[in-house]
This record gives sequence, C-alpha cells and structure tokens, in this order.
Amino acid sequence: MTAAFETMLVEQEGPILWVRLNRPEVLNAYTSQMGAELVRAIRQADGDDSIKVLILTATGRVFCAGADVSAGAGAFDTESGEGAKNFGSRDGARADSDFTSAMMGAQKPLLVAFNGSAAGVGLTLTLPCDIRIAADTAKFGCVFTRRGLVPEAGSAWFLPQLVGLSTALKWCMTGALVPAQEALAAGLVTELVPADQVEARARELALEIAENCSPVALAITRQMLWKFAGEDSPKGALSVDAALNIALGARADVHEGVAAFLEKRKPQFPLKVSTDLPDVPNWPPARQKL
Repeated sequence: MTAAFETMLVEQEGPILWVRLNRPEVLNAYTSQMGAELVRAIRQADGDDSIKVLILTATGRVFCAGADVSAGAGAFDTESGEGAKNFGSRDGARADSDFTSAMMGAQKPLLVAFNGSAAGVGLTLTLPCDIRIAADTAKFGCVFTRRGLVPEAGSAWFLPQLVGLSTALKWCMTGALVPAQEALAAGLVTELVPADQVEARARELALEIAENCSPVALAITRQMLWKFAGEDSPKGALSVDAALNIALGARADVHEGVAAFLEKRKPQFPLKVSTDLPDVPNWPPARQKL
C-alpha cells in the first residue's frame, strides 16, 4: 500500500498531477520528509501514463519560507542531530529526499505555480522544474549567506543557467528578497499573474501541453534541453537530434501529429512514455532510456 502524503496534498485532475506543499501553519517550511514526499510524487507522475504534467504549488499565502527552523539556532546542525529533519543525516546522505535528482530525471513536464513568496530551499527546490509562474506579489530569496550557509540543491549551477551569472551573484551575495517584477525580468519566472489567478493560469498552461504535445516527445525534449543547455557548443545536441527525429519520424505519434495539424483538430498521440521511449544514441548510459 502506498504511504499517505503528510506534508503535501497530491491529487490528479485529468492529465494533471497537482502537488501542493501543505504546512501552511509554518509557511510550508521544508523538512526532509517533504523532500521525500516530493520525490514520491514525481515518481508517481512518471509511472502513470494518464498523467501528462505535474504542477507544484502550495496552500496558504506563502509557497515555502525555506527550511524548518523550529529547532532554533541548531536547526541546521546535523552534528548534534537537530538538523536531521532538514537534511536527513550528518553525512548529508538523503537519497530518499533527493528531489533534485528526481526532477532532473523526470519524464513529465514540471510546472511551478508560486502562490506566494519562496526563500532558501523553498526557491531552490523549484529550479530544476521547467516552467515557473508566480503571483505578482511574490518575493524570492537566495538567503543562504545570511544564515551562514551556501546555496544548496545544485542551485549554484541552476540559478546562473536561468538568470545569468551576474544576477545570480547579486542575489546570492546580498541574500536580499527579490520582488516578482525583478524575478520576471531576470528570467526566473516566465510570467506574473494576480495571486488569485495563479492556479488557474497553471492549469491553462498544463492543459495546453497535455492536449497538444506528444508525451514521448516531451520526455525526450526536456532531457535534451537540460542536458545540453550547459555545454559550450551545439556538438552534443547535434550528435543526437537528427538520429532521434529519424527514429521518431517512423512512429505513430509523428503520423498523428501531422494528420491532426492538416485536419485542424487536437491530436490523440498513441505512444506511451512507459513503453515507447526510443533508445537515445550517444546518450550517457545512465540516461539510455531517459
């Protein structure tokens, strides 16, 4: 029997899996249990062909205020054990709550709907996602240096990828809260909407993806973009994209996509992520099947 979710609400709405951080009484403060449950939710989406898109959002007025500091000054002290609920163990091993790896390996598009502000891990846990929209009143903070810490969850790589090195340095060096308009201008989020419209807009985007795009093509495309974005030339992408399109061109999804376009109707793609991902030539062995 699948264990119940305790720190979040997880529910399917048609092709969408909604994942809502649900500790509003503490501003959705992060714990390793939340990380582990987020990993489970991503795996649930990956294992269910009826789910086309995952939307990560939260209940209450704040998306996530950062790590749970209810232990006081020792909240991050894994040596004394007080930080275990945030980081899992003294040696940093927390495979069950490694949401970064789960997101990077995800086969479904990951959308974030910032219903409110996000700071620390509340922000960094969203960086491996694909599309982020936000309430126009939200603020974002890379506050680690103000707590004596450094950026975590791979954010020293993800953040410059998204907003550029200069902006990432400013945000991390100052640790200051960034207003939504600055986050939009920098590229952290793709659009702003009034707070009461965030979920509706996220749903609209998710349905646009689910109703018009091949799940197999989406799974491969998100892996290609994340893998090759950090390379210094297009050589890597060129080594796989032609071969992939040759392989996909003979498959049913391409036939259906072209037919739907010509017939001016929505496509009904038959291929499934669970069974129909092609082998990827020249891909690292760990990602051979994505």
